Amino acid sequence: MNEHVVPHFILPSEPSDFPGLVAFWNFTESGDSFRACQGEPYILNSQSGTLAAIDSDTAPFGGKALHLEEGQWLNCARSECPKLDIHGPSGHLTVLAWIRRARKSNTECEFIAGQWNESNKGRQYGLFLNIGVWQQADQVCGHLSNVGGPTPGFKYCIDGPVGSKPVPRDEWSVVGMSYDGQCGYAWLNGQLDTREGLNPYSMAGGLHNGGPNGSDFTVGAVDRHSNIGNFFTGDIAALAVYDRALSPAEIYALSSK
Repeated sequence: MNEHVVPHFILPSEPSDFPGLVAFWNFTESGDSFRACQGEPYILNSQSGTLAAIDSDTAPFGGKALHLEEGQWLNCARSECPKLDIHGPSGHLTVLAWIRRARKSNTECEFIAGQWNESNKGRQYGLFLNIGVWQQADQVCGHLSNVGGPTPGFKYCIDGPVGSKPVPRDEWSVVGMSYDGQCGYAWLNGQLDTREGLNPYSMAGGLHNGGPNGSDFTVGAVDRHSNIGNFFTGDIAALAVYDRALSPAEIYALSSK
């Protein structure tokens, strides 16, 4: 009898293996600027002096991670990262971050990454934790805006998917958001963290175009009330942005690193 070999089809799991990668940062060395190692060579510049890359045997992508104390953050000027300026009806995206969350001195929300400036009505997209607008805290929120300012009729932006499970502290998690032009999605550890009415979150029409004076791409904090705040505190091993909504299988594969 002839033996038949059944091939094993395994999804690739490096960020650059998937179409649509804009930029991927893997934080392996301390410094004050960090160039993307895959995709566009965009540079995140520390706004807080030299930032430390720490050793962590359990950190994905090589056992190193960027450590952010409360108040530390990074910026890439809007003019320096045009492909991260994702907007309009075709403004689809995925943002994934490999993080280890730490405790802050306060209970305000925590910004991971995106183009989101509340002071100049430059909201486009932003990956947050601990958004309290829906009477719960600590979940992943993928904030989206098609107007730039607050959601009409509200004091703040309330649009975007919000998950149901708290993101733990002191352990590695993969948090993410995606948008396909019709709905936004919040992801936790490779799974759609479903929540009735909020994840997926229905929002057709695309994303706000901030124009030349719109928001920069920031990591670890946002500009709101003309001050920098909403600091993320903890470790970031890696960060990836795509210009399309990845499939659930793709997000699961990347989250399995």
